[in-house]
Amino acid sequence: MTGIGLIFGCILTPLIGAFFLPLLGNFSKGLRNIAALLMVLTSLVCAGAMLPAAVAGAPYAWQMELPLGFSFGFLADALAVFMAMTSSLVASIIVLYSYNYIEHYDNQNEYYLMAVLFIGAMMGLVLSTNLISIYLFWEISAICCWRLIGFYRQPETIRRANKAFLITVGGALLMLVGFIAIYQQTGTFNLVDMQGVQITNAVMALILCGILSKSATLPLHSWLPDAGVAPSPATSLLHAAVLVKIGVYVFARLFLVNFTVDPIWNTVLPVICAVSALVSAGAALVENDIKRIIAYSTISQLAYILLGLSCGNKIGVYGALLYIMMHSIAKGGLFLCAGIIEHSIGTKDIRQMGGLARRLPLTAVAFACCALSVMGFPPFGGFFAKHLVIEGAYHTGQLWMAPVFVIGAVMTVMYLMRLFYKVFFGRVSHPDVHEHGWEMILSVSLMALLSLFSGIFINLPSGLVNVIIESMGRW
Repeated sequence: MTGIGLIFGCILTPLIGAFFLPLLGNFSKGLRNIAALLMVLTSLVCAGAMLPAAVAGAPYAWQMELPLGFSFGFLADALAVFMAMTSSLVASIIVLYSYNYIEHYDNQNEYYLMAVLFIGAMMGLVLSTNLISIYLFWEISAICCWRLIGFYRQPETIRRANKAFLITVGGALLMLVGFIAIYQQTGTFNLVDMQGVQITNAVMALILCGILSKSATLPLHSWLPDAGVAPSPATSLLHAAVLVKIGVYVFARLFLVNFTVDPIWNTVLPVICAVSALVSAGAALVENDIKRIIAYSTISQLAYILLGLSCGNKIGVYGALLYIMMHSIAKGGLFLCAGIIEHSIGTKDIRQMGGLARRLPLTAVAFACCALSVMGFPPFGGFFAKHLVIEGAYHTGQLWMAPVFVIGAVMTVMYLMRLFYKVFFGRVSHPDVHEHGWEMILSVSLMALLSLFSGIFINLPSGLVNVIIESMGRW
C-alpha cells in the first residue's frame, strides 16, 4: 500500500466504517463487534506501517489546494504517528473489553458507532496539517464524547453529558477564534507554512482555552469527574486513551513544532499545571467514588504532561511525550479494572468494597500494575516519564517547580494506595463475587503487561520520542 493509502486507511477506515456498524448490528451483534475491532486495528496497522518512513525523516504526506487560499492535507510525521499508534493500540484493547461489558445494555449499535467514529476523529486530527481540519475533527470528538457520556439516557447522565459538551465545545470555539486571528496574520491555515510564526498573548490565551477544556485542566476540568457516569470502556477511552490527550497533542503540535510565544507563558503555564495537579490530587484523596478518584487522578497526571511540554527544554518534553503513552496505557487499565469491579458488585462506592483481592485476583494484579505505573514506581513505564518531567521542571531554573510536582507525585501514591487498600483489602465483602468475561480479563491483563513491558523495554518508545524531538529542531 502506498503512503497516501496508509494515511487514508488510518483515518477513513474508522471514520467512515463506523457508520456501517449499526447496520451490521441489526443482522449480527457478533459481526458488528468484530468489525468494530478490525476497524480500530486497521488504524493501528496503518500507523505502524507509516512508522519507518516517519523515523527515517521522510514522512508520508498528502495535500490538496482549495479555493481562496485554503488547503486540506495530512502529514504522518513522527509526532503524528506516535499519537496515532498510542491511541489506536489502547482503543483496540478497549473495544475488545466492550464485547462483554456492553452486551447487556441497550443502544449497543450507537455505542460502537460513537467509539469507532471517535477513533477516526482522533486519527484525522493528529495527521492534519490544517488548523480548520484540526478544529473539525476536534468537534467530531466532542459529539462522540457527548453521546458516550450520556449512554444510559438517565436524566443525570444526560445533564453531565451536556455539561461536558458545553465546556469542551465552548473552549473549542474560543480556540477557533484564535485560529482565525492566525489566518489574518499569516494568510493561511496550513501549519506547514507557519514554522516559527510569532503569535500574540491574546491568541495564545484563546487557543489555550480549547486545550485546557479538552485536557481537563483547572479551571476547565469539572466535566471530567462527572463523565464517570458513562460505561467504563467509554470512560477509559475518554479519560485516558484519546479525548484528554487531544489537547496536549495540539499543544505539542502548535507550540513545539510551529508557533513561538511570549516567554511569560513559561511561567504562567507551570503555575496552571501546579494548581491543577495539587488540587485534583487533593480531591482524589477525599473522594469515595472509584471512577471519580481515577478521573481526578487523570486531571492531576495531565498537568504533568502539560508541564513537561511547557518546560522549554528537551528533558521535560521527552518526559511529557513518554508520559502520554505510559499514562494512556496505565490509566486506561485502571478504568477498565474499575469497570470489572462495578460490574461485579454493583456499586462505585469504595466504602462498600473490601477484600476483593480474594474474589478478583487477576483484576487486583492488573490494577496494581497500572497503579504502580501511574505512581511512578520502577520498572514500570510511568517511572521514567514522570522522573524526566520533574527533572525538566528542575532545569527550567524556577526552583519552586520540581518540589511542588514531587509533592504531587507523593499525593498520587497516597490516593492510589488508599484506593487499592479500600477495594482489595480490609473487610471481606460480597462473598459471591467472581471474575467473569474473558474479554474483560484479557483486556486488563494486556494493559498491565504493557505498563510493565513499556518500562522494561523503555528503549523502544524512548527511541521514537527522541526522533520526534530531533525533528522539532529546537534542542
